[in-house]
Amino acid sequence: MKEKVVLAYSGGLDTTATIPWLIENFDYEVICCCVDCGQGEELNGLEERAKLSGASKLYIEDVVDDFCDNYIVPCIQAHAVYENKYLLGTSMARPAIAKRLVEVARKEGASAICHGATGKGNDQIRFELAINALAPDLKVIAPWRMTDVWTMQSRDDEIAYCKAHGINLPFDASHSYSRDRNLWHISHEGLELEDPSLEPNYDHLLVMSVSPERAPDEAEYVTMTFEKGIPKSINGEEMKVADIIRKLNELGGKHGIGISDIVENRVVGMKSHGIYETPGGTILYEAHQQLEELVLDRATFEVKEEMGNKLSQVVYEGKWFTPLREAIQAFIESTQEYVTGEVKFKLYKGNIIKAGTTSPYSLYSESLASFTTGDLYDHHDADGFINLFGLPLKVRAMIMRETKNK
Repeated sequence: MKEKVVLAYSGGLDTTATIPWLIENFDYEVICCCVDCGQGEELNGLEERAKLSGASKLYIEDVVDDFCDNYIVPCIQAHAVYENKYLLGTSMARPAIAKRLVEVARKEGASAICHGATGKGNDQIRFELAINALAPDLKVIAPWRMTDVWTMQSRDDEIAYCKAHGINLPFDASHSYSRDRNLWHISHEGLELEDPSLEPNYDHLLVMSVSPERAPDEAEYVTMTFEKGIPKSINGEEMKVADIIRKLNELGGKHGIGISDIVENRVVGMKSHGIYETPGGTILYEAHQQLEELVLDRATFEVKEEMGNKLSQVVYEGKWFTPLREAIQAFIESTQEYVTGEVKFKLYKGNIIKAGTTSPYSLYSESLASFTTGDLYDHHDADGFINLFGLPLKVRAMIMRETKNK
């Protein structure tokens, strides 16, 4: 019997060409596995295409709820944002995909997993670190790094290779943006985006959204509830997290929310330029933080911010299945015990504008915050506090003055 390899399959040109390449160069039985994280219509026609290309079997694995509940929610709770802009859409999905690839490989008795990530990107790291953590005995095949065997360097090369193997597919050599889509976001790279001095052609590239200029001229109010940091409802209707994201994608896309132009530092050392559409995710992050501002004390908020930044780096670098991620997530979850309440905001031409926040655990005290004197705050107490709080500055100033006068 032939050895089996599980191919992370998208149905695109790269992974389609990989099927006959694996058969020809390694004599593998190729089992394709497309992990559905919310790609939508991109999944249409995959089974026929995979079989036509030589695969013996195709799995289409729906992990949307797992992706939302176990990968997205912890990052929302942490407010994990890489380099202050990137909401980790691709980064969060890769460990979920890798986990299911390993499960299919175990089920099929495969000896290897193959992915189509390039040698310049982050995804090769994310896939392989996850596979190594979950199944260190499985071999990983990365065609784009095997330049002695993988000789295709362009779409034209891949199309010619497919045709030479009797595979006529609906792909042409026309250039388009390189995109990655799931329920959370869609990213765009390539074409004019390769030159950061050029203005992106938003009317041409946007998929989930409209530009703020083309958004409605009237604002739209939205009310959300959270329970222990987990989103529970929109406008009074309770939904599972996946459906909340779908609804917010619709609302955010309509109003031009969550379009980010990012030059990021990849793990491999280079900078890359891309446009990210994350309409629902941007709203969720902002709504969650709107509630946290009311509930978390200052010291916890400060440390949580540091942990959120650390988590964003851990996730971006593909280190999901590590003790560090587990420890950070445990801390974050402990901070969410009282992040329960309702947030209201309005969406208007790319902006999310607060319109009121309530929580049974709110630490905001109107009597303390107002300019009138309340029972808990005596203005005279500030004299001693300022004297002690500023004592190091005062002592230093005195010493510096004495030193200069000598």
